[in-house]
Amino acid sequence: MIPLGKAWLMFRSLPKTLRFNLTYLPLAQALWLPVLVCHRVHFDCLRGTVRVPPACRTGMIRLGFGEVGLFDRERLRSVWRVEGEVVFQGSASLGHGTKLSVDSGAVLTFGDRFVITAESAISCRKAITFGEDVLVSWDVQVMDSDWHSVINEDGAVLNPDSEVYVGDHVWIGSRVLLMKGARIAKDSIVAAGSVVTDGTYDANVILAGVPARPIRHGVTWKA
Repeated sequence: MIPLGKAWLMFRSLPKTLRFNLTYLPLAQALWLPVLVCHRVHFDCLRGTVRVPPACRTGMIRLGFGEVGLFDRERLRSVWRVEGEVVFQGSASLGHGTKLSVDSGAVLTFGDRFVITAESAISCRKAITFGEDVLVSWDVQVMDSDWHSVINEDGAVLNPDSEVYVGDHVWIGSRVLLMKGARIAKDSIVAAGSVVTDGTYDANVILAGVPARPIRHGVTWKA
């Protein structure tokens, strides 16, 4: 039997769940309600496109749910601001307080079994890709742009947008800042509070510091 509190939460979330699925998905997919949307999610911009696997199932993607005891999930809202494309390649859980901003022409991709625990933000103006089994902790910020152009005396832009890539089975610790151009290989860990800047990093490493550097090789992790 479903606990009364969870049943009430699902009931309150039904209007936004229906709106989201019917807005973005073909009717044959939308009727399965593959995306469950918490009532605490704010639709700042409900445009662009969303793609889910053809063989979808009810609730395989969850937006704005979850419980992390450090945060007041009753008052902190998630934000969905999408004008570009969001691709879900499998199941995903974007916990309460997650903020997504995807500009027109940009593509944000989530691999299978993707998880954000809570209160993190992803800002995509070009392309951000997460592999399978990626775990993102709270207060993480990921962005592929500086948002303001730096221009030299000849009028050339010195800081163009640059894709962010996170490989399979990567754990990103709390309060990490993942900057444009960063490419993190599989089976890696980004230590809490690190700032990962433009560059390609090896697999099976721990990245730590400001800016982040490999501090240990030959590691992996498990939940």
